[in-house]
Amino acid sequence: MLPQVASWLRTNAERYLMVAAEADVAKRQGHRGPTRPSDPLGLFFLLVFVPVYRAIPWKVRSRMITAMPGSHRKTWTPRDRHTRRPAV
Repeated sequence: MLPQVASWLRTNAERYLMVAAEADVAKRQGHRGPTRPSDPLGLFFLLVFVPVYRAIPWKVRSRMITAMPGSHRKTWTPRDRHTRRPAV
């Protein structure tokens, strides 16, 4: 169940952080931003989650993100240093 909750949280967080960023850019450029959601979930994310997330220092946010299960935890397999060849 935890991976499903983490996936749901990540999906909604990404969505509403993007909406908030679009609104910020539109405001700076003197344009209307995206329409504000009227559903309780959207209002919660925009009025509570986004400001709290933005207030958290990057070191803490980075640790939180790393602790959550998901694709951001995948790492590249290191290549063997002895078999490297020049790219050109």
